[in-house]
Amino acid sequence: MGEAVISSKTRKPQMGRDSSWLIGSDLIAIFLALAGQIVLTKALLTESYGIYIIALDAFATFFLIIDLGLPTLIARDGANDVSKIWSSIIRVYRLQIICSIPFILFAIIGVPLMIENWKEYIGLIVICGSIALVHIASYAPRSGLRAAGQAKLEAWSKVIERAITVVGYYILFSIESTSVTAFAIIFLIGAIGGLVIAVGLSYSILPRGSISESSNWSSLGTAWSDNKTLLIQALPFAITLGVLPYVVRIEKFLVAGELGVDAAAIFHVAQLAWLAGLVVPQALRAALLPVLGGVRTDAIKFQSALENSLNLCLGLLPVGLFAGAGIVYFLLPLAFPEQYVDGSLGASAVDLFMVLLAGWCLTLLSTPTYTALQAGEKPWKFTLFIGLVVLFALIIGYLLIDWQANNSQGAGLFAAAIASTISSSFLFFLSIHLSSNWDLLLKKKKEFSLAICLSMVSCYGFATGSWIAVCGLGLFYFIPQGIQAMSPTVEPLPEE
Repeated sequence: MGEAVISSKTRKPQMGRDSSWLIGSDLIAIFLALAGQIVLTKALLTESYGIYIIALDAFATFFLIIDLGLPTLIARDGANDVSKIWSSIIRVYRLQIICSIPFILFAIIGVPLMIENWKEYIGLIVICGSIALVHIASYAPRSGLRAAGQAKLEAWSKVIERAITVVGYYILFSIESTSVTAFAIIFLIGAIGGLVIAVGLSYSILPRGSISESSNWSSLGTAWSDNKTLLIQALPFAITLGVLPYVVRIEKFLVAGELGVDAAAIFHVAQLAWLAGLVVPQALRAALLPVLGGVRTDAIKFQSALENSLNLCLGLLPVGLFAGAGIVYFLLPLAFPEQYVDGSLGASAVDLFMVLLAGWCLTLLSTPTYTALQAGEKPWKFTLFIGLVVLFALIIGYLLIDWQANNSQGAGLFAAAIASTISSSFLFFLSIHLSSNWDLLLKKKKEFSLAICLSMVSCYGFATGSWIAVCGLGLFYFIPQGIQAMSPTVEPLPEE
């Protein structure tokens, strides 16, 4: 019945097509975000900038559990019956609203207890909390668009959101505003714009069945039979989402605690470029999840999709490695104020990025096995995976940063970057183990060995300024198979 009412504006997900849209839009969005960060660093004092980014990260981390893991289930199962996606979005919103109430109350009570001078920053605190909530609300409709084969519309909603924010930042900068609260309001306006666009696009292209038609959810999967079952099935992803932000934020929080907000601001700038690169594996995971979700009961097709995604990751590795190093080396010093790149605050954000770049390579290569855990029949394995990664990152980060912080601020910052890269290597091997894909590693051992060795040597060369960085040119050997992997692996539904 589901396919009989599918809109001509929807189609089956395809990893090659969808990942292209998501990677492209995420890269554009990241560059817009970087432009926004450049404005912030020039308009705000270093202390104000540090407080702003810590507040944003803190609320994003605290409120993320409200997601409940439900948008992940929409992305995984929505393609099974597109006619149920809009109803599933509404159903998810109802559950998320109920869940948000205690968290909002806790934030209202907890902030005054934890922050002594909270009255001084009350406006900024409320706005940053609102930004986090609006972003969470945008996940369900964007997941619905992706499950309906319209990743390009999801992509546009992200780009427009960032564009609104950056334009607003530049307007404030042009009138010489130095109010951190004013800049936060602009960020909130951009987030609301992105949410409205995502919901509007979903409403316009997705079939909307009546309540009676939506009462039978079996076509989406057994997880959707009732709210209790749905929440239990989503629980592993909810717990994971509550923990996941710490994977990339642990080192920054540790740096802030051990070295202060100035050092955290330096590390944040280095991480901005690194996070820009992480949109590539994140987009690949987002595009791969609906594909794997549709074949999760067919071992042969599941493995074929994994191998195809690995080929795509290998093809993207040299491009991301050299593009990232080149952009940061040449453009970061031009874009950010001198104190962020001259080492006067302990270290240069450029040098820190070159250390983080090695972790990016390993994170990219872990994309297939990481997503296999998300789409697998045992989602609790994914929760265990993220929990162990966070625990490992916390331990190794604390040990290294605490060890080096007493020597100098620069030593502590480099210790944080090294800890992040070690955590990425742990993530890579643990994802292989928990997804039971050692056979894939052995089958592709030559590709894995070559990719890891050349990328690590190249990153070492970038970090030390050595000519051995050119060893990474050998990675361009993987480009042809990456291009081949971009070809459609799933036939789209006929479009009228």
